[in-house]
Amino acid sequence: MKNRRVVLTGMGMVTPLGLNTRDTWANLLEGKSGITRIDRFDPEKFASKISGSIKGFDPSVFLGPKEVRKTDLFLQYALSAAIEAIEDSGLDPSKEDPARMGVAVGSGIGGIPLIEKCHVDYMEHGPRRISPFFIPGVIINMAAGTLAIRYGFKGPNISIVTACTTGTHNIGHAARMINYGDADVMLAGGSEMATSPMGIGGFSSMRALSTRNDDPASASRPWDKDRDGFVLADGAGVVLLEEYEHAKKRGATIYAELAGFGMSCDAFHMTLPSPAGPVAAMLNAISDAGLNVSDVDYINAHGTSTPPGDKNEAHSIQEAFGNSLDKLLVSSTKSMLGHQLGAAGAVEAILSVMSLKHNVVPPTINLHETDEDYGIDFVPNTAREADLKVTLSNSFGFGGTNGSLVFTEV
Repeated sequence: MKNRRVVLTGMGMVTPLGLNTRDTWANLLEGKSGITRIDRFDPEKFASKISGSIKGFDPSVFLGPKEVRKTDLFLQYALSAAIEAIEDSGLDPSKEDPARMGVAVGSGIGGIPLIEKCHVDYMEHGPRRISPFFIPGVIINMAAGTLAIRYGFKGPNISIVTACTTGTHNIGHAARMINYGDADVMLAGGSEMATSPMGIGGFSSMRALSTRNDDPASASRPWDKDRDGFVLADGAGVVLLEEYEHAKKRGATIYAELAGFGMSCDAFHMTLPSPAGPVAAMLNAISDAGLNVSDVDYINAHGTSTPPGDKNEAHSIQEAFGNSLDKLLVSSTKSMLGHQLGAAGAVEAILSVMSLKHNVVPPTINLHETDEDYGIDFVPNTAREADLKVTLSNSFGFGGTNGSLVFTEV
């Protein structure tokens, strides 16, 4: 049974707008875009030539040369975000029971760049040139494994993989492990590095990406009538979750309580959305928190900038919140960050907590005219101060998998 409260005491992230939480948050409130033309490879032959790539990232700050060579960027991003989260929390792992600390960090796709590199090595030089670090460098659960090894966490160790809901599901299930007594402390979140030729090419072939190549900063435009697809992005988000009494005992700064977690499945289509699933996820999370829909002040939406996805989410919010829409604020930070796939839910969970802490809602930029009158306040183009007590973060993924998290003041 759920009988232990879970609070968030540490946060870390790597995004197209900053290599930490502080810088990312400041740039979001200014309405800046992290979307630029791809420069990691020549994108000229691709339909979409833009991305939310990470700028100025230097893994040598926390990894030796050998470790840098044998790990994919998604692992490095996860480690960077986790280091920030641990430092932010003030937790000293050496003073804790290692069996009571765990990790739940996943990725939507895993190590695409290293897979690409090793395939080139094989094609050009044969199987003997495939790196012995290839497999451990790209498999998704090595994100959680690497963090556990670094900090000596000997409790639960999982990497849930649910496409774009990955970060949300890892945080939600980590919280339940604390709820049910399997751990007192959990590092949780998601990481992604998919803006490689195969990543961009694959999503381009699906016609899922924006091709507004002449103006990257305006390409991600959730709910705008001229939206034409999402912008693929990279990064990581990791939080430190603790049992409430454990956090109080060590004098930790508590940012928020993770009060509710909800899941569902559309059971409808591989990639196309259906309203029933998101409605169920949101209502399940609100019910898990012991709240009513009228208690929710702000939703950090999935809001990817795809024509069907944005409309579906808006209709789902309409159905779930009904007469409570008038007081509800909804925005999509993907308008500035792009879509970070498996990292998105974790980054957006952190941003939901930052909104709660600072009583301000990041905007949905590039929103000039919606494709229909949804009756929802999408906080267009300018951040807004608001008295927030309860925030909700949505994530929906391919395969119809959905997740929602509810955060409250403590």
